[in-house]
Amino acid sequence: MKRTLSLLLSAALAVSLLAGCGPKPVSNGSGSSTPDSASSSQPDESGSAGPSAPQADTPTIRFMALSGPTGVGASWLMDSYSTEHAFDGMPFVLDSTIVTDNQEVTNALTNKSVDIAAIATNAAATLYAKSGGSIQVLAVNTLGVLYILEKGDTVHSMADLKGKTLYAPSNTRGANPEHILNHLLEGSGVDPSQVDIQWLTPQEITAQIASSDAGLCMLPVPAATALMVQDSAVREAVSLSDAWKDLEGSELPMGCLVARTEFIENSDPALIEAFIDLYGDSISFMEGPGAGSLAVELGILPNEKVAEKAIPQCSLTLITGQEMRDMLEDYYSILFHAEPKSIGGGLPYDSFYYGVG
Repeated sequence: MKRTLSLLLSAALAVSLLAGCGPKPVSNGSGSSTPDSASSSQPDESGSAGPSAPQADTPTIRFMALSGPTGVGASWLMDSYSTEHAFDGMPFVLDSTIVTDNQEVTNALTNKSVDIAAIATNAAATLYAKSGGSIQVLAVNTLGVLYILEKGDTVHSMADLKGKTLYAPSNTRGANPEHILNHLLEGSGVDPSQVDIQWLTPQEITAQIASSDAGLCMLPVPAATALMVQDSAVREAVSLSDAWKDLEGSELPMGCLVARTEFIENSDPALIEAFIDLYGDSISFMEGPGAGSLAVELGILPNEKVAEKAIPQCSLTLITGQEMRDMLEDYYSILFHAEPKSIGGGLPYDSFYYGVG
């Protein structure tokens, strides 16, 4: 469930935001500011306004996010709670890094160079299994972002893919997207062998579709969005999120927030809770107008034209506690039956789920 910031910042951190203080408004060229529309500017020695330094004992959280949908929701948080935008009474300073691959996030968590990260849900389960429980999942932050796109008008359901050629990203072969695709095909009465899946790079897929009069591909946001922006003849044929919901009666959880177990155990619980709540505020901001330029500025999305159309398709969310656990356990059970290696060989233990007794 999504909780409010005010409940947490009144808890055991014993740090209250001073009246009129808050993070510096995001400079995204749209006139947008923080969700609370509060200003943290204080006069500096020259008499002009500027950010004030955080208290000396303000903790630093090292955070890593993936470019693309998994990291979009964190954009406002990464910007507003950085050292550059420090303000009196801030509960933590965020030292953020953006990377492009789940393996980079996994490596950083393993070598303890980051404390909290946004990562794919299957990668989180795999790391938990292989590391003996070195991480815990804090929240689901991204639902389904996979789409079947068509240049043409022959496919309107998963069943329609039977006998067709489908281009799919080679970097997703053997990963979540392939398992999701196969599960949805089988659930629609189609053996995956009845679809000619050709594994290409996203660039090759874009070139193939753009140069043809007809074609089908599976792409995630924002690559799917970029292709539709580039070629107006390409349409969304099937949302794999909708197909999953129709088949399973549940959402498709593809991205999550995790933290190192050691970091959680050595931190005040209110610090973790404050991070989760502020992440919720960040998602709220990123769902509003003008947020795309911030995601582009941080290198999470490629350009503002794509960002404007992609963010509504990023399926941003913040699901915690028992609801998070139920959703992930259902998802992991399906992946386990499809391919045990996809989640590290077994279902995560109870200790994987933060905040669930």
